Amino acid sequence: MTAQPASFSHYDTADYLQTEDDITAYLEAVMEENDPALLAAALGDVARARNMSQLAKEVGMSREGLYKALSGEGNPAFSTISKVANALGLRLTIEPLSRPEAHG
Repeated sequence: MTAQPASFSHYDTADYLQTEDDITAYLEAVMEENDPALLAAALGDVARARNMSQLAKEVGMSREGLYKALSGEGNPAFSTISKVANALGLRLTIEPLSRPEAHG
């Protein structure tokens, strides 16, 4: 008897980002990794979960250019990341990794 090769359906994270809570939890987890390429790809997932074409118009880029920038393979400028986050209704924040202990 010959074993049948495993068959898997296509997985796309965007399919699971159905609510604002889903998106927030996903992006918070991605930010913990401190990986700019992963952040760009995650924003791409969120963009696909919403409307990539409309987002491209809001950001002032072509749909194809935005796909490339947010593929995880691209290297988008911070201004692009900022514009995408803003167009998605998100705010990028900076916070200390830990609070320095008071000496004295």
